[in-house]
Amino acid sequence: MADINPLDKTTIAPDVLVTIAKLSALSVPGVSRMANVTGGVNRLFKRGAHNGVRIEIEDNLVTANLYLVLKKDVNIREVSRNVQTQVARALQEMVGMEIGSIEVHIEKIDYHEGEAQPT
Repeated sequence: MADINPLDKTTIAPDVLVTIAKLSALSVPGVSRMANVTGGVNRLFKRGAHNGVRIEIEDNLVTANLYLVLKKDVNIREVSRNVQTQVARALQEMVGMEIGSIEVHIEKIDYHEGEAQPT
C-alpha cells in the first residue's frame, strides 16, 4: 500500500457538486423537476444556475440554493426538509465537505394537463 503524502490534495469541480445536489433533490418523492433560475449578474458568478441549483463554496463550506418544481398534493414543508436532508447527506458523504446551508426555493407546483391551474 502506498504512503499518503499530506501535501497531496483532491480537487472537485464545482459542476460535480451541482450534479450531486441536483440528482439528490430529484430523488426525493414529491419533487417534479428543477426550476430554471433566472438571475442577472449573480448567474455569472455562481455555478449551476441554469440547472436549478446554485452552489457557493467558501473555506471548504458549501452553500446550496435549490430551485424546485413540486408535484401537486404534496406537503411542501415535508418535501423541502427531505430535500435539505438528502442533499446535505449526499454532499457530505460523497465529497466530505462541510455544509453551510441548503436553501430550498419552491418556484412552481406541477398540475396535470386539463386541470385548472391557480394563477
